[in-house]
Amino acid sequence: MKIFLFACACGIFSACIENAGNRQTAEISDNKNVEQNKETMKYSKKFTNADFYKDGKFQQEVAMEAMKDMFKFYNVPFTELMEKDMWVTDFGLGDFENVGMGGIFWVNDPEYKYFAHAIYLLPGQMIPEHAHVATPGFPAKHESWMVEHGWVYNFSEVGENTPNAPSVSPVHGPIKSKNFVVQKVGDVLRLKKLGTFHFMMAGPEGAIVDEWACYHDNAGLRFTNQKAAL
Repeated sequence: MKIFLFACACGIFSACIENAGNRQTAEISDNKNVEQNKETMKYSKKFTNADFYKDGKFQQEVAMEAMKDMFKFYNVPFTELMEKDMWVTDFGLGDFENVGMGGIFWVNDPEYKYFAHAIYLLPGQMIPEHAHVATPGFPAKHESWMVEHGWVYNFSEVGENTPNAPSVSPVHGPIKSKNFVVQKVGDVLRLKKLGTFHFMMAGPEGAIVDEWACYHDNAGLRFTNQKAAL
């Protein structure tokens, strides 16, 4: 009788181990499937100006929700510092769907003159074309960029005109920068020449871009569209 009970207990124990193993294997398989599906999925536009404006007023909280939705897709944690210091802007042009950005200045140190910035662009969104000039206290800003997620058209006024350029929002108006490259994840580019006009436009998947630069003095910022303001 004891041998029989022992055999039953061993059988039950073995079955439990086998079931647990099967569940673990299934969970691993499910997780792999999720990751594989995510690799084939692409982030796409979910918000439009109909969401971003109410009675003509820019709804910053909706813009932040749109950014958080993109962060969630790209597994970017929304930290306490981002909650405190991140900003969104339509540059006063009233077309956040196409012309605007989110960002956070991780560092902007006037003493040691260095700057670290994250640029957040929703699908198809562009930063207004701009240049950086010297100010009484600081040199013209020089900058470099690396794409973390998505991709961007990186435009410059330096170089020959690149064919098949994407359309720029009529709200923005004419641009000087006619040379561009497609900057993908991991690509690092730098400003081609101090004081020259440039801008970024996200592809249809949106983009998250790191920027490193000299100190950013807002007094040295010049937009092509003089109605634009940061």
